[in-house]
Parts: sequence; structure tokens; C-alpha cells
Amino acid sequence: MSELFDAVDALVASRSPLPPPAKRKRLRQAHGLTLDEVAAALQVRRATVSGWEAGKTEPRPPERDAYARMLKQLAQLYPATTPVPPEDTAVPETPAVPAAPAPKAVEPAQARTEPTGPDAEPANTALRPTAPAAVPRPAATTRPTSRRPAAKKAAPAGTPAGGADPRFENGPLAIVDVGADGQVLAYCVGGLVLDVPAKSIPALVEWTLGEGRLGQPKLSGPGKDADPLLVLTEAACEHYGLPVTLTQQERLAGRIPEGHKVIKQLTRANWQLTKRGFGPWARIYRPATGSERACVQLCIPSWQALDPRHWAGTGQLPPADLARLLGTYAARVMTPRGSTAVTGLELMTALHPPTRASEPDATGKRHSEHNPGSLGKDPVDCAPCEAPDGHPLLADLPRFHRRTPAEVLVEEAYDWARPLTDAECLRPHLVGIDVNMAFAAGANGLTVGLGAPVHVKNPVFDPKLPGSWLVDLSHVDLSRVKVAKDKWAELDAGLLPSPFTPKGERPEGPAWYATPTVAYAVELGYDVRPAEAYVRHDNGRYLDAWYNRLRDAYLATMADLGVGADLSPEEFLKAMDGYRQRDPELAIVVSAVKATVKGGIGKLRERPRGEGWKPGQPWRALARPTWRPDIRAAVISRTRINMHRKIVKHAAFTGQYPVAVLSDCAVYASEGPSPLDFLPYRDGKPLPGGFKLGVNPGLVKWEGTQSVLWGEGVREQFNAPELNLARYIKDGTVTDIDNGE
Repeated sequence: MSELFDAVDALVASRSPLPPPAKRKRLRQAHGLTLDEVAAALQVRRATVSGWEAGKTEPRPPERDAYARMLKQLAQLYPATTPVPPEDTAVPETPAVPAAPAPKAVEPAQARTEPTGPDAEPANTALRPTAPAAVPRPAATTRPTSRRPAAKKAAPAGTPAGGADPRFENGPLAIVDVGADGQVLAYCVGGLVLDVPAKSIPALVEWTLGEGRLGQPKLSGPGKDADPLLVLTEAACEHYGLPVTLTQQERLAGRIPEGHKVIKQLTRANWQLTKRGFGPWARIYRPATGSERACVQLCIPSWQALDPRHWAGTGQLPPADLARLLGTYAARVMTPRGSTAVTGLELMTALHPPTRASEPDATGKRHSEHNPGSLGKDPVDCAPCEAPDGHPLLADLPRFHRRTPAEVLVEEAYDWARPLTDAECLRPHLVGIDVNMAFAAGANGLTVGLGAPVHVKNPVFDPKLPGSWLVDLSHVDLSRVKVAKDKWAELDAGLLPSPFTPKGERPEGPAWYATPTVAYAVELGYDVRPAEAYVRHDNGRYLDAWYNRLRDAYLATMADLGVGADLSPEEFLKAMDGYRQRDPELAIVVSAVKATVKGGIGKLRERPRGEGWKPGQPWRALARPTWRPDIRAAVISRTRINMHRKIVKHAAFTGQYPVAVLSDCAVYASEGPSPLDFLPYRDGKPLPGGFKLGVNPGLVKWEGTQSVLWGEGVREQFNAPELNLARYIKDGTVTDIDNGE
């Protein structure tokens, strides 16, 4: 019996004891720790810590031992009688400070306070009752353009706030506004408001780089700190002599004239502008001196700097709310560098800088050298098949020549639809499901080329080698495909899109494909024999860090909106219902994160925009090392293949086929209005490899439901039996015939 007792004692000792879930949360809050901070210390995800506190999951060694140690220390500091401060789930880079701090007994002469007359609203710092704890919200006021919490002067050097980098203690950005009395104020993250003494744009730049203490630490070891961002309101534009809006001619040019007085002021002060001039996203700089940079980014919403497709009505927000929204995006993604597309591309470079410092040489000096795993500092030519129309590599082609699939690589997202079968017409509903962050999921773990392509004839296909392959895949028969090792499935190929073409048509001969597309043909059980290829032996998982940062930004913001990663399918659908209304500003951050993914991938093959360009001539983007159409093609190829793989798994298991697929959305005929009415779940577990409901990238959410009668009606209305219903499934509104745009 003693041996049994010893075994039991050893088993108990092998697991560190933990307090109840409610106490775990109380102890974390008592010490002012955020979920993000605890997750970072334990090297787990934020949702994992949230699950431990909710009692949904329990930690396992070795994280359990470290977690227990932390809670034990906190329990000694905060007995059960210690009051718990309000919950704060802001990320560490945006410390929660009161939105409208009360004035002390003795305030500096520059201090400002809220008006106390009958027009002033009381401060409201409580979170919305329907919203989960989120990034702190500033107090509301009745003034739409200038909000005046108690202002404070920038802290003197050597007094960092909240343990932040003392160089950037006031955050990554500020919203510059002007009050009715003419006082210029800078609204920073966390509710901080600074008095700005600058009387001109050059003086404002100097203040920002000095007393303003704005900026953001670098995202990787060999990288560079992010330049501070100033967002100018309409009142600030008028105060500093800038036009509130651009004329039609200025909008087309993307800048104000070179002779504008503000540009002359900058020139006299020895400040320079980038080649794009003074536009909605102006960059003002002086050449770097050693490792010191002197650069400030300006964003002017009234000049249409914030695209409403991605930022909704962000430009119309009061300054404090705008600082909260952009500050959340900056902390979780990076300080905006322009449009979401530009920021997505810049994020790639920030995470994988082109150069690094070498080891010391014989004299002890370090030199700049290539950073392994990056795209380097010099552009590389693409393969001819990867070049878009008008590229200099194609300058010798006859005018109006249309390249065939055997001449050009065409890897694009799905746009496919088919008529409903008789059986599907008898079902009452059409249900759309949408893949979360589909292009981010396609980039995850993807090996892409880093260097220039090498042309080879009659190569043996290697699924691990990124490149473009000329191969005939017309023999792949979707009526019989391999769905697992030594397991084949019989399918109705007429109801499936081809995985090899964006329109879902079966290929008719040799064509160029990216590696993920050809690898999928092999996965389906068919041999491939490429005739030629452009391969990249210098390769790596360049996009992994980019994916991880955007994934974490997306999941953290969705969690703040009440949509966690550990929900059951039923709980997930319920949480997604109306999540945008819980905090409309954080919902805008979600949209901006998703636009950063798509835009960043699209920027890898940026086309000429004006610039006096003519076909056959180079355009500005070709000079970037990040102009890489092959990487874009590989990501889109893998995203499309991921969708087709799920469709095949679902068809093989249920006999159900999609009636329309548009990019990351698939529409199925269903007996019920919910995705749960046609997605197979057994004991709460989804079909392996198929569609699964959830918030994580690669999982799916409900996109919309319409009736089958609606679908047949709009197709008949426009005399388009193959109208892509996925384009309109969300709200059912069809304004014009489907033209594929």
C-alpha cells in the first residue's frame, strides 16, 4: 500500500497547484497586468491565458509551473481583501492612463481642463456594458473637432512613463488639433494630451523629434525605429497654413504645388520631402547622421489619407478617439506608413530588414552586410512569365499581343459559379461562409524565393522549391482524387471548380503555375512533368513573422470585441452576431488589419499609376526589392488551393458541393439558414481538413444567408445563369449585372 501512496504523492507533486480561475484573474488585475503581458512572459498566446482565467482550459508543464509561481508571488502581494483595479486589456505599448486627468493642486501654466459649463458632458470612462474589456476609451465631450482634457507638458528627459522606452514615452503618434483659443494640442495614446508651442510646420517637426518624444521601437534586431506620426486635423491644417482640402488638380497630382509657402518654409529650415512630395502622407526628413534618423510622417485625413473602404469614418472622429484607434493599430501592427497596403509592405521590411551590422573586423569596425532571410537591398528581375503586361522584359512583344497561359503566370483568387442542380433548388437556403484572413493563412509557413530565378529545362518537380513551372495539368481528373494516404474519393467533377484556374475552368494544355498549385496536383494523386521552370534556390519562410504579427493583432482585437479563440461553434456564431457594434472603433481596427494583409500582398506586384508611364518602360515600383510578383503569386496560389482542399474534403464526406466561390467565400445550398446546418460536426469536432467555424486565420465565419428563390431570381433578372452569388450573399443587394469587378 505504501508504494501506491508514494505513487500518488509523486503524481500530486508533479503538478504545481493553482488557485481557482476567478482568483487567477483577480491577482493579475490587482498587479495591473494585462493578458498580453502575462502571455508574453509565459510565451503563450493571449487567448490561452484568457482560457486559464475562465476555467475553460488548464495550463500544462512547463508553462503551468511558471504560471503557478507568478500567481503565488501575486497572492503574497495581494491578499483576498486587496481591492481590484478596473480591468485593462490594452497592449503594453498603449498604457492605460486617464483620458481626462484631473488637475493637481498646482498645475503648470500650460495646463488645460475640460469646460464646466452646462454644455460640458461628464466624463464617461466606463466600458460599454455589451463590450468586453478593451483598449481604454477617452471621455466623451460635446465638441466634435477639438477635445481638451487636462493638458500637460512633455515630461523632461529621463522620466519614462510606465517603463516604456524613454525616447518614445508619449507613444507612436499624436493627433494635432487646435482649440477655440488657438492653443495647439497633441492627443497621444492612452488619453495623454500635450501643449504644442510650434508656430509652423518646421517647428512642429522639430518639436516632435525633441520635446514630443514620439516614435516606436524597432520590430526586429537589425531594424530601425519607426518614425513618429502626426495626424493633422482640419483645424491644424488651417492653423499651419495648409489647405483644409485639396483641389481636383492637387488630388490628381497627389500633392500640393512645390511653390506652396509651407514647402518653402521646410526648405529654408533644411528639411526635405520624399519624391512623392507634400501629399496626404508626407514624409519630412533630413539625411541620416550615423545611426540617428530625423524623419516625421504626416497624415492628413481631410486630404483623403485614410481610405474609407478600410478606415470607415475614422477621419471624422474626435482627436482623442482617433488617437485611441490609430494607437491600437500602431501598437499591434506598426505605426501607419501610408495606406494599409503600403503599411503591409513596410511591415515585411520592418520584420526582415535588408541589412544588418557585421561582426567586428580586424580593426574593430562593423560594416553593413546582407541580412539572411531578407529580400536584400537591391531589386531582382522576375521571370518573363511572372512579368505583368507592359513590363520592360516584354518590350519586344508585338503591340496588342495577348499572352496565352503557356506564356504568362496567372495565379489569382477564385471567381467561379455554376447553376444549381434540381436537388439544390429544393433546398430553401443559400448559406455563405468566409475564410478568416485567408491570404494571411496562405502566407503562413510558405517557402518563397528570396533571390533571382534560375531557368531550367525539363526539371523534376520539387514541391519544396519555390518558383514558376510550365506544366500540363489537364489530365487531373477531379472525379477521382486522393483525399488521404492510399485513400481515394469519387466525386462529381462537374460540380467542382478546377483548382488550377481562377475561373474554375479545367486547363486545356501547358500553362505556368506557382509551386503550391503544381504540388496540389501531386497531392490529388497525379504525376506532373514540367517542360521548364524558373526556380529560386535561395529561399525561406520570409512571411512567417509578418503573418504572426498580423494574426496576433487580429485575434487580440477580436478578443477585445468579445470573439475569443476558444469558443465552441455555437458560441462563436453568437459572439460574431453584432460584434462590430460593441465597439465600432475597434471594429475599424479589425477592418484595417485585414486590409493590411490583402494590400500588402497586392503591393508585391504594384502596377504603374500615372507617372507618365508607357508600356515597355520601367515604373517606380520596380526599383524596390519588395517588388516580387512571384511571392504574390505563391501566396494567392496557396490561398486558392487551401480553399479547394476544404471543398474537396467537404464534398467527399457529405456529398455537398459549392454553388459559388469568390476569393475566400463559398456558398452552399442548405436545409437551414446557419452554417451549422451543413457543416459536419461530430461530438463538437469538425471534419478533419474541412471547414471549421472559428476566429483563427484559416477557419470560417458566417458570411450571409439568402433564399434559393432569391438566387434564382437575380440570375433570371440579369439573364445570367452563372452569376456569382457569393458576391451578394452578405446582404442580398444586387445593383447591377455581375461584371467580375
